Amino acid sequence: VDAFQAWCGPCKTVVDLFWKIRNEVGSDLLHFAVAEVDSIDALEKYRGKCEPVFLFYSGGELVAVVRGVNVPMLQKTILEQL
Repeated sequence: VDAFQAWCGPCKTVVDLFWKIRNEVGSDLLHFAVAEVDSIDALEKYRGKCEPVFLFYSGGELVAVVRGVNVPMLQKTILEQL
């Protein structure tokens, strides 16, 4: 989940990375979503930050968090979680 605030929008560079990885590994294994933290109470703790936060869930549980646009770390985290 790309957790972003309305004033800065979702990270388009990372969205492209996620689509690339999803195409490589198959769509059944990876699901990607964007969420505006200002409108979702459960994501309130991510408000007021000037960097994007990427939340990784498996089986409904938060399993990893990557802060900022760190493409190598995002790619590593995705592949490890798969």
